[in-house]
Amino acid sequence: MPRNLDLTALRSFVAVVDAGGVTRAAGFLNLTQSAVSMQLKRLEEALELKLLDRRSRRIALTGAGEQLLGYARRMLSLNDEIFARLTAQEYEGEIVLGVPSDIVYPAIPQVLQRFATEYPRMKVQLLSSYTTRLKQQFARGEVDIILTTEDRHDAGGETLIELPLIWIGAPGGQAWKSRPLRLAYERACIFRGPVQAALDRAGIPWEMAVESDSTRTIEASVSADLAVHTVLDGSEPPHVERIQHGGALPELPSTQINLYVSDLTGGRVTADLAALIRQAYRSQAGRAAPLAPPSHGDHHLAGGFARA
Repeated sequence: MPRNLDLTALRSFVAVVDAGGVTRAAGFLNLTQSAVSMQLKRLEEALELKLLDRRSRRIALTGAGEQLLGYARRMLSLNDEIFARLTAQEYEGEIVLGVPSDIVYPAIPQVLQRFATEYPRMKVQLLSSYTTRLKQQFARGEVDIILTTEDRHDAGGETLIELPLIWIGAPGGQAWKSRPLRLAYERACIFRGPVQAALDRAGIPWEMAVESDSTRTIEASVSADLAVHTVLDGSEPPHVERIQHGGALPELPSTQINLYVSDLTGGRVTADLAALIRQAYRSQAGRAAPLAPPSHGDHHLAGGFARA
């Protein structure tokens, strides 16, 4: 009597191998750890083989597991290719995109608009948080794509653009002339420390006039001329303007905007969203035309949906 392998269990098996453990794989699969562990157990019981060596802290493959891995990848690839070919453009599911709140504009709205045109049945969940938190969520497999603001990218990341920090204040405001200089920052903002250090080196006294966990609170305070703030060049929010200080304030360092894309989810859909993000930042840097549709022919489809 023919026996059938469970493709869901095979997908969990491959995800655990690629992620290096059950916890991270569960995040990428949008499942609980216990569900993934149960699928692995059922797969081993069905084959009557031990596939994973769990004696070390990092899961390793047994000889049988190594042999199964190649077959599993081929079966999943064929399964996903069938769905892709027979369902044409009817992609459905969800991609989670994480972006620091201070760089959502101007690139991300046009990216989301273009992506919605290309994949009308896909949902993009936009998470707006801090770089450190987004990287933690990405490491746990909770986010498919993240943008970060950093001095340098970690392994697996790529730099899209490097931009200088600029001083911003209320239109026609005078807060930048006050001493001590009144600053407004979110508590976890990574620009806060370097800006304070630059002021210290320039011998300019400063004080934290506004501290908040809310970007809106900071923007409102700055637009009311209660304090000054810094943002990456080109990402100024409405109701504020770049301060023309004529050298009265120190020049500030540049920061990279980096892109991280999960290699465990999404296939063509995730790759196309990442391509649109890259193109948006090339356009921002003046190196490309406005957004064009992604080139589907450049990608090998690894799955017909993401986070369904």
